[in-house]
Amino acid sequence: MLAKIRNTEIFFDIEGCSVVVNGSQTYTQPVAFLIHGGPGADHTGYKPTFSALTRRLQLVYFDHRGQGRSARGAKETYTLDNNVEDMEALRKYLGLEKIVVLGTSYGGMVALSYAVKYPQNVSHLIIIASSGSYRFLERAQQILAVRGSEAQKQIAQRLWEGNFENEEQLRDYFKIMASMYSLKHDPNTSVKIWDDKILSVDAINIAFGGFLRTYDVLNQLNKITAPTLVIGGRHDWICAPEFSEEIARGIPNADLRIFENSGHLIRADEPEALIDAINGFLVYK
Repeated sequence: MLAKIRNTEIFFDIEGCSVVVNGSQTYTQPVAFLIHGGPGADHTGYKPTFSALTRRLQLVYFDHRGQGRSARGAKETYTLDNNVEDMEALRKYLGLEKIVVLGTSYGGMVALSYAVKYPQNVSHLIIIASSGSYRFLERAQQILAVRGSEAQKQIAQRLWEGNFENEEQLRDYFKIMASMYSLKHDPNTSVKIWDDKILSVDAINIAFGGFLRTYDVLNQLNKITAPTLVIGGRHDWICAPEFSEEIARGIPNADLRIFENSGHLIRADEPEALIDAINGFLVYK
């Protein structure tokens, strides 16, 4: 489905019921926006892992402007600020009030920025494997220098410089780097998932070559009023766990969970534990 908002078209997909009929009971479930990472990837990496959340939530997946199945446009508009405003416009387009906001990696950065600007619209905030500032970039390069292979260090230079030349080059990056992102990396299966992904070179180049170098919401996190769950992976190379700890310290009364057997892709390394943590948070907060 496409929402025509803010001079672009945002693809969104909905999973689960808003109104649930269970025997003689009828009730309404909260709605969650699931914000994908990258940037330059799409929402499909969340499927089917997060489908389990439909027991408690109606899920709204969407692709950022210029990414996935959303419309392409001027690459200069592929900014974090526009991602935040597109999200707010989509909330209004769908006629929603408060929403659960869940973001991983770059999606977590969008989620934090949204919750800072629109705290009144967030019922619960869930940040997974993310960072509150640009400082994750230098730390990731340090970790890669220690843990990475020569091929990984070489292809990652395109990420740091924001100079991927085409979609296939970006696809190669994700395949070569797969073992850095997940502890459960299987060379026979993990790389194949990237064959069908819709990737956006412009989006990732604009981010890593530009605005992510100055991104910083740490001094604004105290504006967030919603119950917040922050999750990090102990072995995360690109958004190291200290950045999850930093986010949790900045948000009043935030809960922090570090998954000891996960890299960046917690949903791949410890999917059941991740879903259990989110469900438990939603029940008790």
